[in-house]
Amino acid sequence: MAQPKEILIVDDEVGIRELLSEILQDEGYRVSLAENAGQARSYRGRAEPALVLLDIWMPDTDGVTLLREWAAGGQLTMPVVMMSGHGTIETAVEATKIGAFDFLEKPVGLQKLLATVTRALKTGAGQGPRRISLSVLGTSTAVIEAERAMEQLVRAARPILIMGESGTGHDVAARAVHVPDTPFIALQGGARLVAGPLQVLEEARDGILYCGEIGTYSRAEQRGLAFLLSKLERHNTLLVCSSSEQLGNLAADGRFDPALLAALSAGAVMLPPLRERRDDIPALVERFWRDITASQRTQATLASGAVAALAGSYWPGNLDQLHSVIANLALTVNSEITAEHVRRILGDSALLAPATVAPELTARFFELPLREAREAFERIYFEQLLGKEQSNMSRVAERAGLERTHLYRKLKQLNIRFSRRSDEGAC
Repeated sequence: MAQPKEILIVDDEVGIRELLSEILQDEGYRVSLAENAGQARSYRGRAEPALVLLDIWMPDTDGVTLLREWAAGGQLTMPVVMMSGHGTIETAVEATKIGAFDFLEKPVGLQKLLATVTRALKTGAGQGPRRISLSVLGTSTAVIEAERAMEQLVRAARPILIMGESGTGHDVAARAVHVPDTPFIALQGGARLVAGPLQVLEEARDGILYCGEIGTYSRAEQRGLAFLLSKLERHNTLLVCSSSEQLGNLAADGRFDPALLAALSAGAVMLPPLRERRDDIPALVERFWRDITASQRTQATLASGAVAALAGSYWPGNLDQLHSVIANLALTVNSEITAEHVRRILGDSALLAPATVAPELTARFFELPLREAREAFERIYFEQLLGKEQSNMSRVAERAGLERTHLYRKLKQLNIRFSRRSDEGAC
């Protein structure tokens, strides 16, 4: 006889917990109860229920925040139905974007409750489409589109090619398709694809093989990757690749195999840069701040002006740069962090609207006199490079092909603010 499915009810109102528990137990389900987010976290840490009924408004942590934590930590592997007595459409939409299955308004009607529970359990049992959550990257439309594209590719068992600028979350997206308790083999470069590709596939059997930054692969490593494509189904392995390089440009230059690119392009998914989804930044700032300050004592707080300044910045280094800047602020400021603190780190140019620095606006760019156009290009170039290298001046100088003394002089000429890192010494 099949074991009854277990449902976790999370609600701070004892009357609601008892009522829902009685109804569901009468329908043959096993029920566990949690009166707040802390108890729910503890339960999820030791068990995985078939379904969670999660109240939004709780005294310690609200349900949407808990949902986001589970999604970010890879624990949102069961359907979650949100509940609220005074919820809004905006809250319901936000929860759905993060990965909630549905939303119930209190008082919950008996038929509505049972119908929703039945549908959710069918989805959780694999009778519905598998949900992939990228909510740790944001909940904007662009991120949701990437989620849906990845879900379709997983259902079709096609290799996935994650594209996007450096720092947009390639590794996070790759791990989002991973099923717990199955292999996840992440290669550091492509050398093993030359030495023993079948051994790599055997290690990844019934799981994920992740090949990051394939644009850096040698031609021999590319041939090894191409060899695996016909072997994936036999090993029940999903191949996930990523690249921050424009593979089409590499292929045109003869540095990437056009046939391999054609085979992988059918599963291409684009991760959007932060400048195209600024609405995501405040929630990302909040999460990064919470994670960074959880392990250290700090008197600093984030003013709303600082969050606005962060949301309005350009972020050529994307999530990685945003995380590094917040870590810097948490370490170096012991008071209220304001927009001025953000400006000191990023410089005034990084706080300009994206239209003033984005290289995509070529029409206006070509109307400039040559000297001004050259200066505008150089400013864009170095801002991008500083972001990608997280202001490590040694690496910036190496990438730009300049002596560091010349680099510092050039940045001053362009009025780009920077700081000499203490571990690099002075020039």
